[in-house]
Amino acid sequence: MIRLQHSIILLQEMKSLAVCVSSLRQLTTCCRCASTVQFHRVDVSSSADSTYKRESSRKKTSYVRTALGLGAGFLIGAAVKTYSEEKSNNQRQLQSIPPSICAASPFGLNSLLSDDGNSGSGGLTSAPSVSKNRHKFNFIADVVEKVSEGVVYIEVKDHRRRYIQSQAISNGSGFIVSEDGLILTNAHVVTNRPRTSTLLVRLQNGKEYEGVVEEVDTISDLALIRIKCNDSKPIALGKSCDLRPGEFVAALGSPLSLSNTITVGVVSSVGRASKELGLRGRDIQYIQTDAAITFGNSGGPLVNLDGEVIGISSMTVTSGISFAIPIDYAKEFMAKAEKKRNELAKYPETASSQRRRYLGVTMLTLTESIIQEMQARVSALHNVPADVKHGIFIWKVVYGSPAFQAGLQPGDIITHINNHEVYSSRDVYRILEGKGDLDMIVIRNGQRYTVTLMPEE
Repeated sequence: MIRLQHSIILLQEMKSLAVCVSSLRQLTTCCRCASTVQFHRVDVSSSADSTYKRESSRKKTSYVRTALGLGAGFLIGAAVKTYSEEKSNNQRQLQSIPPSICAASPFGLNSLLSDDGNSGSGGLTSAPSVSKNRHKFNFIADVVEKVSEGVVYIEVKDHRRRYIQSQAISNGSGFIVSEDGLILTNAHVVTNRPRTSTLLVRLQNGKEYEGVVEEVDTISDLALIRIKCNDSKPIALGKSCDLRPGEFVAALGSPLSLSNTITVGVVSSVGRASKELGLRGRDIQYIQTDAAITFGNSGGPLVNLDGEVIGISSMTVTSGISFAIPIDYAKEFMAKAEKKRNELAKYPETASSQRRRYLGVTMLTLTESIIQEMQARVSALHNVPADVKHGIFIWKVVYGSPAFQAGLQPGDIITHINNHEVYSSRDVYRILEGKGDLDMIVIRNGQRYTVTLMPEE
């Protein structure tokens, strides 16, 4: 529409200019004709009269030329003034025309059309409109402001092994799902810890509470813990079933113990099967995202632009490839946990007192793609034999733990425990629920070793 108005205005201006040029041509023709007539008017009857008349004719011609010049000058000045006024009026009309399509530009139409010297370089005004758009288009900041109060930092502290103070042996993230202090997180954040340890939960306002584990599901890697806080601010739970690839998402948590950290990305895939990730025994369609997730983000919320949780940050493979558990699975897990609590309230004697034994390591499941990458990088630290197809990677060993006393080190790969193949951390957790020592086959620097470990009750 703007281009059409430009064309109409340009045609009007060209028409006015053509009229002015035509008038000037007519005046010039008249001037020439008058000069010709005056020069050819000669009386042959008398030479004296001829000379007198010639002088008079010259004077008259000079007067005519002067008059015509002044008239032409006045006419040209009037034409230029009229053209300038019409151009100014047309520009004001063009500025008042609303565009048919408005893009999200930080510059308005008036600033783009401004050609006076008061604006910035190129006729663009910058400061006022850009500052307004900062509050208009920062949608990620709006989401973070809405949900950040419900994100918590979780730390496992061991009070028995005192060096200077109680030692933090692991940490993770979580988020509040109910006003009575119920928190959802990953199972691997709160399991595999000694009896003497406690869960420290820190809210965004700095308040700290001791958490109690209420329910754990190692298959889906979900857990519920509760704190004594009746004025908690829960985060709204969305739906992961209608999630689309390409949607903006934000991951909140405490990577590397850095609380209240936000990373942003998009949904890369909405249905990454657990078999593709080498996770056995799980029937979960994971959410893949390129939002940065690392150690400490586990259990934190993955939220959409409506401020709703659509996933629980769970694991990362490499930079730009991370995975989250869909919130629909978490809803089913919380519904089962609620039903179980109601049954235990009626029949408390059916509660099981079985507890998993403590190992003292932080583990990473090795998928087939990770193993192939480690085998390709032949080095002193990653010398993995070609026949290795499964196992878990020891990321961290707690000082003074049973794993530390048995000689396990960060970088070790455990492939078998008690002659059973180990494919994921879930296999280790299941074995720890049994009794007796653990005979492990460990790969270190390309060599296989046998390590016997006695877990702590």
